[in-house]
Amino acid sequence: MTSPDADFTGLKATFLNCTLKKSPAMSHTQGLIDASAAIMRKNGIEVDVIRPIDHDIAIGVYPNMKEEGWEKDAWPDLYPGILDSDILVIGGPIWLGDNSSVTKIIIERLYALSGMLNDQGQSIFYGRVAGCLLTGNEDGIKHCAMNILYSLGHVGYAIPPQADAGWIGEAGPGPSYLDEEAAAPRTTSPTGTPHL
Repeated sequence: MTSPDADFTGLKATFLNCTLKKSPAMSHTQGLIDASAAIMRKNGIEVDVIRPIDHDIAIGVYPNMKEEGWEKDAWPDLYPGILDSDILVIGGPIWLGDNSSVTKIIIERLYALSGMLNDQGQSIFYGRVAGCLLTGNEDGIKHCAMNILYSLGHVGYAIPPQADAGWIGEAGPGPSYLDEEAAAPRTTSPTGTPHL
């Protein structure tokens, strides 16, 4: 239980929404991220939300894929903000019981940074914590969380207890998180508009 006088001011969290939908398309994962981000903001944590699909992130396991022959790579512009965060939350949809392709690209690009060290010779991710949020209308939360959290721990993030959360409907075709018929608990967006 958090102490009532706990002060989280000064902490920063980055959420990576690994949806397959480009902005401004509705994202069920964004709905769940909004609920989590609202809790963090309420506790004084600065929150940044990035939708990787909106950026031209190259595929690969090097910090800058332009140095490996790719014409474009937005990752070198994105990862400094991730490294500047105390908390990383990877959010994503479940497809065929597994993480989205965007989630996998992000994990690979984080792995690309795992050779970087801080001033004390530790992983560049040392002292930071990570977790994940998952959405879908089929089973797979634990499998997907296991993959994400193992990967984040492997590169150097600390994984606190119960660092995963998710929402799924009944297995098989059915409503998703923001669909009215799901009747899932929700919040409003940072702009105050309800997610419907």
